[in-house]
Amino acid sequence: MPILNVQIMQGHSAQQKSELLTRVSQAVVDSLAAPLASVRIVLQEVPPEHVIVAGELGKDMALLRVMLIEGRTEEKKAAMLAAVSRAVHDSIGISEEDVRIIITDVPKTDMGVAGGISAKAAGR
Repeated sequence: MPILNVQIMQGHSAQQKSELLTRVSQAVVDSLAAPLASVRIVLQEVPPEHVIVAGELGKDMALLRVMLIEGRTEEKKAAMLAAVSRAVHDSIGISEEDVRIIITDVPKTDMGVAGGISAKAAGR
């Protein structure tokens, strides 16, 4: 169950944000072979005056935090990093140089899934 928290700067159109969510979802599905029904993404927008990148206040950037149930290979994670970075760039035009992605592996006992049971109890 990939869960993503995506932070971008304010100022993107509704169409761009919709495309971002769609493309990032598909990138996760394609790179991890995760079922689309299991992908969750929350988009948060940050005012430009609350962002500094390489000393430049208000520079366009994206920060993604990805939580995955433990067990994905290094190769799968690398494929996801590349696919998600491309999806962000292609949808809202941020340079891939200014996209950062942090992956956190969550133990199966620590991830709740449908019905309020752990991923381990659900057989994932």
